Amino acid sequence: MQPVYLDNNATSRTDPAVVEAMLPCFTECFGNPSSGYAFGSAAAAAVRSARKRVQALVGAAHDHEIVFTSGGTESDNTAILSALNVMAGRDEVVVSAVEHPAVLTLCRHLESDRGVKVRIIPVDGRGRLDVDAFQAVLSARTAIVSLMWANNETGVIFPVAELAEMTRTVGALFHTDAVQAVGRLPVDLKETGIDMLSLSAHKLHGPKGVGALYVRRGTPFAPSILGGRQERARRAGTENVPGIVGLGKAAECAMDTVSAEGPRIARLRDRLEQGLQQRIDGTHVNGDTTARLPNTCNIAFEGVESDALVALLDRAGIACSSGSACTSGSTEPSHVLKAMAVPPQFLRGAVRFSLSRDTGEADIARVLAVMPEIVGRLRKPMPSQPFNQPSGLVHA
Repeated sequence: MQPVYLDNNATSRTDPAVVEAMLPCFTECFGNPSSGYAFGSAAAAAVRSARKRVQALVGAAHDHEIVFTSGGTESDNTAILSALNVMAGRDEVVVSAVEHPAVLTLCRHLESDRGVKVRIIPVDGRGRLDVDAFQAVLSARTAIVSLMWANNETGVIFPVAELAEMTRTVGALFHTDAVQAVGRLPVDLKETGIDMLSLSAHKLHGPKGVGALYVRRGTPFAPSILGGRQERARRAGTENVPGIVGLGKAAECAMDTVSAEGPRIARLRDRLEQGLQQRIDGTHVNGDTTARLPNTCNIAFEGVESDALVALLDRAGIACSSGSACTSGSTEPSHVLKAMAVPPQFLRGAVRFSLSRDTGEADIARVLAVMPEIVGRLRKPMPSQPFNQPSGLVHA
């Protein structure tokens, strides 16, 4: 049977149109964009075209507000480190308890090694940010607020435009990790007070290893990677032309599909979620079901270990995950679900199904067909093993 791929929040299949757009950059348009001759000029033109396509996807006012990076992690790190370097007299960072490890791991490092004060804002049982707690910690010491647009595990959406405006009242910078949102939700940065935004190509059917950081014009900025003057001296190093071209093509494809595909994908997700709840007792949907990404379903099954469930689904040809791919291998329950105070009986039994524009009705039907049997098998108690007393032992 055809495999079913439902782990698009970890990575998405590279669109064939993206691959086709990238191929000439390896064999024909292979010059260094910084070179002045024709080969370099052709590569530079390809990078400019891709920049305009990403600009259009996120609704940036100017194409030079797009800085190409290696992906979401670099973009997140650069935004936070830059703010701490340029915001004189400010040494506090505000984040949520459910941020991606790209943000939280950096913040822990900054706290222990540089004495930066990190303010962590809690979420409620549905994964929604405590806005009152957020407002209470904003101060003249705040250098940057970094809050995700949409959570990678639950899909819950934060009101980032509103939060950015609140941040402006204390003169701090606002950054959002929009890796999961861009390409899945309409984004128009011109209508917001967001200063910086991170995105990654491989979440929107582009190649891995390339992303972008939006930096609003006029935002004070200090680069993290020093060397040449590429990217207007904001990110040194010869540009990854094939990756950038692939990101540009992926952005163009997303522009053409996001409005129509979002509602279709949401209907498939709802069918999956409702079907699982109807067929399997003891299920619990994690996260706000009204403000979330159209493609994400985080659902837990009582009395089941998520790693075992994911493994058996894999044997059945179905790919999903038990949380963020960036925390794969950890034996601890998801920090996102712990922050939401998910009930203990569901905490270790959560799996994430994340759909894409490649997902069809047959994929959902397949999952619904096999899940009840797999969950039932995992819930069966292990047969007791007879105790065989070793020979020669005599008990008084």
